[in-house]
Formats: sequence, structure tokens, C-alpha cells
Amino acid sequence: MNYHQYHPIDVVNGPGTRCTLFVSGCIHQCRGCYNQATWSLHSGHLFTQQLEDQIIADLNDERIKRRGLSLSGGDPLHPANLEAVLKLVQRVRAECPDKDIWLWSGYLLSELSQEQQQIVNLVDVLIDGKFEKDLADPELEWRGSANQIIHRFKL
Repeated sequence: MNYHQYHPIDVVNGPGTRCTLFVSGCIHQCRGCYNQATWSLHSGHLFTQQLEDQIIADLNDERIKRRGLSLSGGDPLHPANLEAVLKLVQRVRAECPDKDIWLWSGYLLSELSQEQQQIVNLVDVLIDGKFEKDLADPELEWRGSANQIIHRFKL
């Protein structure tokens, strides 16, 4: 898996102070997407064990308390990203049990494959649905367009 950006301290992509990973690869390629640079699976940098370890360390850092991990992109549920994203969310659950996980995806909850659902079963919040430029609303919290749904599983 490739990732486009990692922010060890983020206050924009979910509630509280968080770690945010923007993965590469998106098949939806929504018109008006603010993050088109992440569409290619080959954009950005290789996601390494070192970065995975850094994310866990950042989440557990007592000096700057983080509420959790945000996964965006691109699309964390792109088929090419599933193995690495599953491993990461499993580690967060095991090693950072007090942290929440938020995930943004263009896929709809009702359309997920078994592999995608395996990841979603481990997250606290899923924001699903493609960005629809005609339904865009800057007043919406945590989503870009009115068709996107915030699914709160564990909060």
C-alpha cells in the first residue's frame, strides 16, 4: 500500500487531536474531490512497517494525547489497501484500546465486500458514500456532501 500523507497531530479529520493517514488509491474519482492527488495507487510513498510502528507510538504518546486514528485518502477500503489497513486497525485495537478509529470511504456500507466489512467491524465511525459536488455543503460536520452518512458503531 502507498500513502499520500501522514499527520501525527491533526485536529481537522475527526474529533479531538488525532493521527491521520491519507492512503493512496481511489476508484471513485469523484468530481470536485479535494484530494485528487491520492487517486493513483502509486502516488505518495510506500507504507512501511516503520510508519506503522510510528503511528502506534504516536497514538500512545502521553506528551500529546490523541483521541484516535483517522483513515482517509484516497480510499482505505480500496481492494489494494485492505491487507495493510486491516493490519493497522488490528494493531490499533490491540495496542491502543482507548483510541477510536474513524474511516472515510466512497463505498457504501451496504455494498461492502466481506474483506472490507472485516475492517469496518473494527472501526468506531465510518463516513461512507462518494463525494457529490452538487450536494456539497461546507456546513456539514465530518463530511463533504449531504449524501454521505456518518455511521457511529462504537461511540
